[in-house]
Amino acid sequence: MGRFSRLSVVLAAGLAFSAPAIAQDDVTRDTVLATVNGADITLGHLLAAREVLPEQFRGLPAEALFEPLVEQLIEQTAIMQHAEGTLTAREQVTLENEQRAFVANAALSRVADAAVNDEVIDEAYAAFVTEFDGQEPTPEYNASHIIVETEEEAAALRTQLDEGADFAELAREHSFDGAAANGGSLGWFGPGAMIPEFEAAVEALEVGEYMGPLETQFGWHLVLLNDMRMSQAPELDEVRDALVQNIQREAAQAELNRATEAATIERTYEGLGPDIMDRSELLDD
Repeated sequence: MGRFSRLSVVLAAGLAFSAPAIAQDDVTRDTVLATVNGADITLGHLLAAREVLPEQFRGLPAEALFEPLVEQLIEQTAIMQHAEGTLTAREQVTLENEQRAFVANAALSRVADAAVNDEVIDEAYAAFVTEFDGQEPTPEYNASHIIVETEEEAAALRTQLDEGADFAELAREHSFDGAAANGGSLGWFGPGAMIPEFEAAVEALEVGEYMGPLETQFGWHLVLLNDMRMSQAPELDEVRDALVQNIQREAAQAELNRATEAATIERTYEGLGPDIMDRSELLDD
């Protein structure tokens, strides 16, 4: 069953409300917007609720969201209080799992975010370049191709190339793959990126040479080698996102290790078989 949302019902009906006048300079996240049986609903609750709205609601103006979202929080609080102590066993352990996961993820996310700064990224990139330069350099190729369905078509285009036709123009006009729009350019690629017969054809060419017709499982090709180089470390901008993700992942793992090592843990599941995971009926009331 999906989650009930007063907000979705109100906004889907096209209703909008004017926000009440509030002294904007005096508000804090603890500013109370409503109370339900003595339980405060604060501006902090409202702001956090807006951040997790579905995208189609989140972008709506504040005047359309303010009252419906506050009212939803009021109703949720009222029903939560009314239902206190009525959770089933399944619902209770699910709540505990979700709370456990939320707190753990929030803690690890803070650690991961705090681990990233320009100095750390520069150090990670320097280490990456050092490791990259320590590897055996490999050739990289920049090639273009024209791919058609039959050998006859490819041979006719080869004749035009031999007579001085422009490779990129022929690719745009005749090639049927996505590279055609870019004149058949496949960009830079290294060993193993292409199917073996295509890679072998490229490796056999000198820069500026073309060959074909070449048959592969995809069709008939004409292949042009635009340039080649030995592998080199990519620029920082090309690998920045990957470096950041790695820094965050290592920081989170280190924090996870510290927390578990500092904890007193007693593992009492030895002797229980994995088949106990099939006992979902134990959650039934």
